[in-house]
Amino acid sequence: MGKKLLPGLIHRLPQNAMSRTMGKITATPFSRLAIQRYIKHYQIDTSIIEKPASEYRTLKEFFSRRLKPAARPIAPGPDTIVSPVDGTVSQLGDICEGTLIQAKGKEFSVSELLGGSEEEAKRYYGGKFITIYLSPRDYHRIHMPVTGDLSCYCYLPGRLYPVNQLGIENVDRLFARNERLVTHIKTDSLGDMALVKVGALFVGSVKVCYNTATTNIKHGRQTHEKIAGTPRYEKGAELGWFEFGSTVILLLESNELEWATGIEKGKSLLMGQALAKKKAE
Repeated sequence: MGKKLLPGLIHRLPQNAMSRTMGKITATPFSRLAIQRYIKHYQIDTSIIEKPASEYRTLKEFFSRRLKPAARPIAPGPDTIVSPVDGTVSQLGDICEGTLIQAKGKEFSVSELLGGSEEEAKRYYGGKFITIYLSPRDYHRIHMPVTGDLSCYCYLPGRLYPVNQLGIENVDRLFARNERLVTHIKTDSLGDMALVKVGALFVGSVKVCYNTATTNIKHGRQTHEKIAGTPRYEKGAELGWFEFGSTVILLLESNELEWATGIEKGKSLLMGQALAKKKAE
């Protein structure tokens, strides 16, 4: 088929229907037969998962597995932001003129990423962003990057283009077109943050712990609501999970932050690892 046909094909696929079907298949008891093959193919370290692989009832359940409590230490300090997920840094940098980098020659706006609210987007102008890609082998639970209050969330229905290199290089404004579930966080001293969970091809759905919001809903409508009780979550607390892999984009309002040592494009991350910190005065 070759490289010339693939970019055109990904626009024509019934992505959402395919992803819902995949979600149903991986939730069947029959799918558990694929778990050991999955572990071997992706070389998954089973010594750190919460329970033996044999106890998972479906492939979907194994995919969204939890880890043992000590498997991911959380970098300490109230002025230290940690990675919310395991994954690889796809892009990072300053938010200049309201735009984010997708790939060389491709950009998209903060406003469209957050659902079209220019008022909400302006909060992050002059701040920072980081895009983290989760591969099929990664741990797919999503955690709090800081201690903070959950103020509101936004569900943004859309396409489900693949978020691997093929999609990033061939789909303009990819992350602003795919389905997204955004959690807005208010912190005591590090400014506001937006944790954007991006859906992708074959991602059955994205779930969160604070309510029943989910993605890839048939005939879903854009939703922007306050989170009841404005709950406070501690740094490292579980916030949600992907049912098959995707991408997280973290927007940081504060311009008083600097990236932690070694945080750069192509860098592998572990959840809880120091990501950024407040600049020394």
